[in-house]
Amino acid sequence: MNSKERLRLRLYLLLILVDLTSITASFILGNVIRLDAALHPQGLDMLVLLLPLYAALALDMRAYSVDVLRSPRIGIARALKALAIAFAIVMGFLFYMKAGPLYSRIALAVGMIGALTLLPAARHLFGNAVGRHCNWSFVNEVLLVDSVTAQPGPGQIVLFADREGLRPALDDPILLDRLGRLLRHCDRVIVACPAENRAAWSRMLKGIDVDGEVSMPELDTLGALEMRTIAGRTTLLVTCGPLGLRNRVLKRGFDVAVALPALALLAPVLLATAIAIRVESPGPVLFRQLRVGRGNRIFGVLKFRSMRQDASDAGGQISASRGDNRLTRVGRFIRMTSIDELPQLINVLKGEMSIVGPRPHALASTAGNRLFWAVDDRYFERHVVKPGITGLAQVQGFRGATETERDLVERLQADLDYLSGWTLWRDCKILLNTFRVVIHDRAY
Repeated sequence: MNSKERLRLRLYLLLILVDLTSITASFILGNVIRLDAALHPQGLDMLVLLLPLYAALALDMRAYSVDVLRSPRIGIARALKALAIAFAIVMGFLFYMKAGPLYSRIALAVGMIGALTLLPAARHLFGNAVGRHCNWSFVNEVLLVDSVTAQPGPGQIVLFADREGLRPALDDPILLDRLGRLLRHCDRVIVACPAENRAAWSRMLKGIDVDGEVSMPELDTLGALEMRTIAGRTTLLVTCGPLGLRNRVLKRGFDVAVALPALALLAPVLLATAIAIRVESPGPVLFRQLRVGRGNRIFGVLKFRSMRQDASDAGGQISASRGDNRLTRVGRFIRMTSIDELPQLINVLKGEMSIVGPRPHALASTAGNRLFWAVDDRYFERHVVKPGITGLAQVQGFRGATETERDLVERLQADLDYLSGWTLWRDCKILLNTFRVVIHDRAY
């Protein structure tokens, strides 16, 4: 299926342009009527104050969201509220600065009345034109059917579990990867399945970075977030992506803004490390290992090779330990200083990782003698966001080998705490705190 997330983002940007153009045109009209000059400084000064203030208020009031695309009337109400507050703030500012006599009251009045009239009219025309063009469908909804009969709702995409080779199980990363890829561009998935499979499907959906729902809400074991009614069927919301589109855009912008300068500044370190690795031992400079990423999708994480080529552990079955004879001298140093992780900045630019997030784990990683997902059934919930080069667990000291099950549970709890309270400022704080723990006694 084609992603509709980019479509929504483009429509939001167009809607912002419609709003700002409507406001600008209204104040230019006021200039022409009263001051006989379309670009008179009075009108331009007002726009410099008004436009950014309106844009900030409209964003905060969700005047650009999927429910606005579905209902232009909702968007008009939110936009007018933001515009009225922006007008009030600007007029209060002019009164406080005693600048009122410097501006034409007629030009201001025409601009304000024109904006309050033109903006909703433009939004109405734009919203209805876009709605008809897109058939009022701005999200991808998937109905996943497992061994039952279910009638899809309007516009829903139907997937049959047996045909796609899917079953509700958490003990198979390849199966989870297949599910994650099938739902990669999905915004919402509803599972219709027998009663005995509902809890298992609920746990499966926990690691998928979209709204996930299971039909037949009478079971209390699903950990539902809320009840919904879709196409006449009652469902329970059991999971949802922790970051909305706006926050994902902010986080992606932060990632690129950090990764690009970091690669440029660290280029001498990267080059020196690569040379040192090649001089000490034969084999490739970089080591690629399959790990579980966002939506349980498997990707190849990049690291500087720290072990002898013949002893490299591509599956991550044996964690490095103190005195590990597989490590080279250069490898021991770059692991102790975390230099071996720097190539993951490339993963960040490719969109596979984030600067801050739960650390990605190898498929065969164990805590004690048990696979990670067998230790705690909440494990796959950490995959609803992109994995990070650093994370809350790391700055809290939960690093190194997972020698006991408790080691995993502690860092898992930190990852879940990170997901439940994400802010961009918190990412910045975690990144800054990472410099305190770059060198640590559990790095080997």
